[in-house]
Amino acid sequence: METFDLSRRLAAEALGTGILVATVVGSGIMAETLTRDVALALLCNTLPTGAILVVLITVLGPISGAHFNPAVTLVFTGRRELPVNEAALYIVAQIAGGIAGTIAAHLMFGLPLLDLSTKVRTGGPQWFAEAVAAFGLVATILAGIRFQRAAVPWLVGLYITAAYWFTASTSFANPAVAIARSLTNTFSGIRPIDLPGFILAELCGAIAGMLMMNWLLGHAKARGPVPVAETRS
Repeated sequence: METFDLSRRLAAEALGTGILVATVVGSGIMAETLTRDVALALLCNTLPTGAILVVLITVLGPISGAHFNPAVTLVFTGRRELPVNEAALYIVAQIAGGIAGTIAAHLMFGLPLLDLSTKVRTGGPQWFAEAVAAFGLVATILAGIRFQRAAVPWLVGLYITAAYWFTASTSFANPAVAIARSLTNTFSGIRPIDLPGFILAELCGAIAGMLMMNWLLGHAKARGPVPVAETRS
């Protein structure tokens, strides 16, 4: 596999996170413009997000690994697959790219460049939902890399599409995206005051996902369980 220098990897992380946030925020604004049905608006927000993840991970993954998410970066650092100093730069790039994505979405729809959100997203159920969302995302990524590396873009896109609907928080699962979404007072926004709870829950969920998958995927035997058909032969 071709290796890219750090500056190009950081640019890929910023670009990917920016496009992801622009998609999340922009599709939310479009949905609010077109319908007053909240369920339909959420669907209009969900599908573009899942779709763009497939695209971004496919085209930028070979450059930077396509983390686009500080929690994911910390997981790979914890697994000793990314040096701490590079991880710190990845996270800065992701946050900066996410903020740029919010600005881009606002520019496209003629809104102020930045507008602090007033949308309340807080409380135990929301935080637990974020932990679950991040846990599932990390589990999907690590198992996907182990068993179906080529399918990871689709696995992540489909997981987030599903998690939008089965989690009470609509699955932010990403501290950089959460920060960027606090700067838009639109459908996808979150109050800045609610960020600490979300980010802490995401990090806890990501760490739990890493620990679970490290155990689950470790110490594999050369051959798995004997298929039922063989036990009857």
